[in-house]
Amino acid sequence: MGKSTPGDMKWWQLSLFGVGCTIGTGFFLGSSLAIKMTGPSILIGYFIAAIGTYFVFDALSKMTAKEPLEGGFRSYAKKAYGRWAGFTSGWVYWCSEVLIMGSQMTALSIFSRFWFPNVPLWVFAAGYALLGLVVILIGVGILNKLENILAVLKVSAILMFIIIALLALFGVIDGERPIQYPDSKRDFLPGGVLGLWSAVIFAFYAFGGIEILGLMATKLKNPKEAPKAGRVMLFSLMFIYALSIGLAVTMVPWNRFNAKESPFVIALDAYNLSFVPHIFNGALIIAGFSTMVASLYGVTSVLVTLAEEGDAPESFAKNGKLKVPLPTLILTMLGIASSVVSALVMPNRIYEYITTAAGLMLLYNWMFILASPRKILKTKARDRMKYYLGMVLILIAVSGTLFHDSSRPGFFISLVFLGIIGSITLIMNAKWKKHEKRKRVLKPWPTA
Repeated sequence: MGKSTPGDMKWWQLSLFGVGCTIGTGFFLGSSLAIKMTGPSILIGYFIAAIGTYFVFDALSKMTAKEPLEGGFRSYAKKAYGRWAGFTSGWVYWCSEVLIMGSQMTALSIFSRFWFPNVPLWVFAAGYALLGLVVILIGVGILNKLENILAVLKVSAILMFIIIALLALFGVIDGERPIQYPDSKRDFLPGGVLGLWSAVIFAFYAFGGIEILGLMATKLKNPKEAPKAGRVMLFSLMFIYALSIGLAVTMVPWNRFNAKESPFVIALDAYNLSFVPHIFNGALIIAGFSTMVASLYGVTSVLVTLAEEGDAPESFAKNGKLKVPLPTLILTMLGIASSVVSALVMPNRIYEYITTAAGLMLLYNWMFILASPRKILKTKARDRMKYYLGMVLILIAVSGTLFHDSSRPGFFISLVFLGIIGSITLIMNAKWKKHEKRKRVLKPWPTA
């Protein structure tokens, strides 16, 4: 288990990196679907998700502060519960992120056709994949700078919406329809408690990427500043999310939102601002690309540490002239390519179920993160309560998928993935025990 050497990253740079790799299409686009399901009460969902995410990063950052490990979350799972936990956590993460990246590239291609409708989707997908690969090959330094720049651009687009929305609310800008505030329980919670319960998972998706922040925390000049970086990042995200979504649902009745358009474009549709669709289409591309590149960094890093610790073929850890081992890059790109092809060939519904499953698998990994400190750290009763509460909030989000037709199949598909990886883990565990037993038998007797 390789101990990380400190880098030169400052805590505020890690916070900005976190904002960059977290604000993605899950927020810019997925929030519309969540509003459609539960109306303005999705703000409660974001609050639940923010608390749960904070507890996850609190656990991860405290373990990082005590002992920075290259493998991040999966190395802590291995240290806490044994080799099976590190193996399972690493491969669950790799599979889920590869599937999610396929959907991200497909989404990026669709957004790009807004301006170039005649270019085939696969051309854009291949272009974004190669561009992401170039960023990873140049190294962590350029990745950090790129994510910081893209974070500023994404936040700028949201701030632009907030300013225009406030001008509209105060009557400075006139629209085609009057502002309609949610003025009753029916307007605020149109789907009832079950509707809100079903939508919480989409709020968690908007905070996805926290485990990548954990991997980058090992690059901090002072790893003990990781908790502070996480607190600042999550407070900033919660403020941005709550204010922007709160304004959107104030300006437009909840039933006008749909899964195909950003809530911000829908909210500003009545104000005849011709530049708005272009601005937010650009923001969607920036958001999708930055989260895709962060995920690409995550899967290559995890695959390398899996190989270094004997949980993947040794060749995946051998560095040549490239920053990332060639076999690791080839396997990751093959996985992403098959995911993109699946997205383009499979019926939309089926691929949607698979990516929902992949998102759920990330949350299962968060459970590993929350369960690890009790074995690694001397946790106080207050910390243990926080981590148990975090598990409960994640279980609320996961179980909510059972109450909605579009999410339910994804839940069962995620269990199939877990079953396959779990079965491989059992086989590997038996092999490891056999190997350890043989080593003990062959160990030479001590000489006098």
